[in-house]
Amino acid sequence: MAKTASVVLTQNLSDTKRTTSFNHSANDDEIPTIDYSMLICSNDPDQRLKALQYLAYVCEEYGFFYLVNHGVPDSVIERALNGISDFFNLTEEEKMDYEKKDSTDRIRWGLGFSPGDHEAVKREYLKVLPHPKFQGPAKPAGFREALEDYYQRDREVIINLAKAVSKTLGFEENYLEKEFELETGADVSAMNVYPPGFKPNTQIGLPAHYDPGYLVSLVQNVNGGLQLSYKQKWINVDMPSNALFINIGDHVEVLTNGKYKSPMHRVILNNEVRRVSVATVHGPSLDTFVKPAPEFVGESHPPAYRGMIYKDSLETNGYHEIDGKSCIAQLRL
Repeated sequence: MAKTASVVLTQNLSDTKRTTSFNHSANDDEIPTIDYSMLICSNDPDQRLKALQYLAYVCEEYGFFYLVNHGVPDSVIERALNGISDFFNLTEEEKMDYEKKDSTDRIRWGLGFSPGDHEAVKREYLKVLPHPKFQGPAKPAGFREALEDYYQRDREVIINLAKAVSKTLGFEENYLEKEFELETGADVSAMNVYPPGFKPNTQIGLPAHYDPGYLVSLVQNVNGGLQLSYKQKWINVDMPSNALFINIGDHVEVLTNGKYKSPMHRVILNNEVRRVSVATVHGPSLDTFVKPAPEFVGESHPPAYRGMIYKDSLETNGYHEIDGKSCIAQLRL
């Protein structure tokens, strides 16, 4: 069970999105909830301090949490999710305009998780680079504008959250912004559709993996599907209504020399509804060299990670920037 505190809101299952059944066994352990309004917007210094202290505990103990009262309007999220669903309803020919495999791709459509695995991994995706310069698909009508609106609001929340995370590490609020050069930070967003119905050997929507970047945000149209690895067991993500799901990325793990860790996660299919999600990896500037910071290294805590330029880490294992793939296994010493 999650630690209780004044900043934790009790999850009311009657207020969550529709919950669907999933076959891979996992636990329903409680996932911590952070109230953004108390953390960022509160005028009460004691309330903000308690919220900050709880965030520090959650980042170190879990590495993931629900974020509520974040200020992104429901209508903005719904418009983006509906636009994504409409995109995946386009004809195969229309979507194949974005089936590219070039390192300069800024929009990419595809199937599966890695090349050649789409028979085993039941996932269709559209990837874009929202920042530093957003580009979106021209079809369907209004989709590009809906995405851009969502990404702008999501990024504002994440930047403020990065300031709070900086404080939990004992630094001034702009610490992560400076270390990661976030003014030109490279964000990668994956819009995914997971179809209903599966055979016993095709339950995986997305295999177990980690995420690069410093923070990752996720919204989805139905509840369930995402599972997190926590203390050597899988737990289900049952998001409160109107929440964002946030997890620590690989490059905060590297910077803090393992103090805050990037969690492993996966997606399991269901046999009832089509799940649509938007997962956005918020990353450092491509030219930023990320290594364990001196403040987290000492005689009893030697560097546990090798340093690497962020762009190079994204391109490890033959991938491109827009793939947004983790290489944490190669970064760990």
